[in-house]
Amino acid sequence: MKTSTDRILTTHVGSMPRPQYVVDQLFAQDRDEAYDPDEFDRVMTRAVAEIAEKQARSGVDIISDGEMSKISYATYIRHRLTGFEIDEVPRATPKDLDDFPAYKERLAKAGGTPKYHRPVVRGAIKIKDLAPLEKDIANLKTAAERVGATEAFMNAASPGVIAVFQPNEYYQSEEDYLQALAEVMRVEYEKITEAGLLLQVDCPDLAMGRHIRFRDDDTATFKKAAQRQVEALNYALENVPAERVRLHLCWGNYEGPHTHDVDLAEIIDIVLSAKPQAIQFEASNPRHAHEWKVWAEANIPDDKILIPGVLDTTTNFVEHPDLVAERIGRFAAIVGKERVIAGTDCGFGTFAGFGAVHPDIAFAKLESLAEGARRASEQLWG
Repeated sequence: MKTSTDRILTTHVGSMPRPQYVVDQLFAQDRDEAYDPDEFDRVMTRAVAEIAEKQARSGVDIISDGEMSKISYATYIRHRLTGFEIDEVPRATPKDLDDFPAYKERLAKAGGTPKYHRPVVRGAIKIKDLAPLEKDIANLKTAAERVGATEAFMNAASPGVIAVFQPNEYYQSEEDYLQALAEVMRVEYEKITEAGLLLQVDCPDLAMGRHIRFRDDDTATFKKAAQRQVEALNYALENVPAERVRLHLCWGNYEGPHTHDVDLAEIIDIVLSAKPQAIQFEASNPRHAHEWKVWAEANIPDDKILIPGVLDTTTNFVEHPDLVAERIGRFAAIVGKERVIAGTDCGFGTFAGFGAVHPDIAFAKLESLAEGARRASEQLWG
């Protein structure tokens, strides 16, 4: 993993706004409608090339494929694994939104609820098809080389995020379910890193899971579950060097009150026990921006790299570069400028066809990220 030597590098969480021609293909696939697989592949190759170019033009150093080929960050796995069926099961909602039902209803009426199939586990989980992963890897490597990216990363769901948000009706216990997921996801993790890409494991289960899946449990119960999820992740990463992996921590990429979010102080030791060298986390939204102080007081291992979100991904404000630089400086003061990469709170297209930030503004934000990193670099290196 490339780190700062003479300037602050920039990256983001992974998902980018999908153009409509991509969204159409993804929803046809997800609804099991008739579609041309060859055309699907052509569309994704084109889309990855375009999104790589846009990231590079915006000043992003460490780019991704924008998750162009994925309907969402966790449910994409049903197209690659056996054992998952589609059903109209009740969808858990964030506890904070239930406290404000009128606002929750307004969000739904405004289209603020993503519409995609939810997988349910009703059979043994095994690898069904590695071809989609292999195509994703090839597309990203080609696009990154074409634009001269400093480095490229690929997102993958953690065993925990799959288990927490996809109901299990097959395995006898949560531990068995996590183990089955770890066994198959480790193949995806190893293939990504063996191809020379960085791996980003998405772990909103370690934070957002508290006010959704574990909303009616006490914090101790949630923390025990989170620790099991980290253990499953570490097992799945057994053969992957820590320095090739980043972990994304998230409380939910939606504009809401977030009044039931678990405090970072409650989970930071669990997060730091995970194998990935880099931790990417929300640090800009109004509910968690103050928690830079928690990082300052934490016992952060000397080999860990911090990728704070210095842009909010739920509003259409474009952060001023000086604010971006100020946020970067806070974390550089904690772990040293060489161990900080500037990132975003979450993705700009967590679900295909859905995103709070307008696509044009998303790239304006990334431009401000790059300029803020430049200003921070001048201040830190002189």
